Amino acid sequence: MSINNGGPWWDAPSKSGLGKNITVRSAIVLALVVGVIAGAFGASSSGSLFGRSVNLVKSTSAIERPAGSVAEIAQRVLPSVVSIEAKSSNGGSTGSGFVIDSSGYILTNNHVIAASVTSGGDITVRLNDGSSFDAKVVGRDSSYDLAVLKIVGASLKALQFGDSDKVAVGDSVIAIGSPLGLTGTVTLGIISAKDRAVTAGESSSENSFINALQTDAAINPGNSGGPLVDATGSVIGVNSAIASLGSSFSSQTGSIGLGFAIPINQARKTADQLIKNGKATYPVMGISVDMNFSGDGAMIAKNAQAILPGGPAAKAGLKSGDIITAIDGRPITSPEELIVTIRSLNIGDSVVVTYKRGSESKSATLTLTASK
Repeated sequence: MSINNGGPWWDAPSKSGLGKNITVRSAIVLALVVGVIAGAFGASSSGSLFGRSVNLVKSTSAIERPAGSVAEIAQRVLPSVVSIEAKSSNGGSTGSGFVIDSSGYILTNNHVIAASVTSGGDITVRLNDGSSFDAKVVGRDSSYDLAVLKIVGASLKALQFGDSDKVAVGDSVIAIGSPLGLTGTVTLGIISAKDRAVTAGESSSENSFINALQTDAAINPGNSGGPLVDATGSVIGVNSAIASLGSSFSSQTGSIGLGFAIPINQARKTADQLIKNGKATYPVMGISVDMNFSGDGAMIAKNAQAILPGGPAAKAGLKSGDIITAIDGRPITSPEELIVTIRSLNIGDSVVVTYKRGSESKSATLTLTASK
């Protein structure tokens, strides 16, 4: 059914409306008028309209990065973060580190440089500006998976230390390092948990037990040794390990949002010892634990060497086969938890040990001594 009353489809419905015919002369006049108007407005865009000058204003806007923003923190911290290349007989490894003293001391993970040290390889530190320096190992400790390097001749600014004991779950954090060799990478996240018992290290002979800060900031191979900083830009941890569901990128595991950092309060103590003595010590109870024990708690190994004669545990009356269930009221659910709990304390600290002997629950107070 037609809706145009029998006329051609291009006609308007009403002859008295827009569909009214015009003559050729009128069309020419109309075209000339439109051309004049268009020319006038074209002239205005070039700065002149009917003899008058028109200036177009250009506006520029600056992006403000207030103190405490991720961008502002990154700009402050990045110059103090380094990438590390440690060559070894097996090829080498890469990692990260950060300046802890402007005289050239750099903190990183032991597992980043361990193979290079044992094989006599070279270690190179690359600053954020691209300059490179040969590094000397001041000291390293596999127990805490920490190492201190020294470079000479660079203009450096040390990062500020925070207080990892005051960190709360949910606090915002930033991880900075060189994942997969991509220097100066910045990732954002939160503290997901505290006091995670994590085992790290490159081999069973150099396992490290970390009372770790857990974060969902993306951490990948190569981030090891880099700083985890808080919302003020202060270092609260040393990125050291990740959990992963599988392998990728040449058999290296990648981030699934489960990263772990050594609390800076512990790392600082160890770094001070490494700088002063070239080695570090840690507190011990004077026992050996059964790492294969699958029950609740940590069992003192059932052998004659499990209790160190004259050590803290021996003086407190602990025996082989006792199952330690708490330290200072903190529940102990595994051998790893016992180790990281004790290593998070200080030499000379007194602790209350709760343990089971058979079906009987007991407690004892002992004073931690230095490892030998």
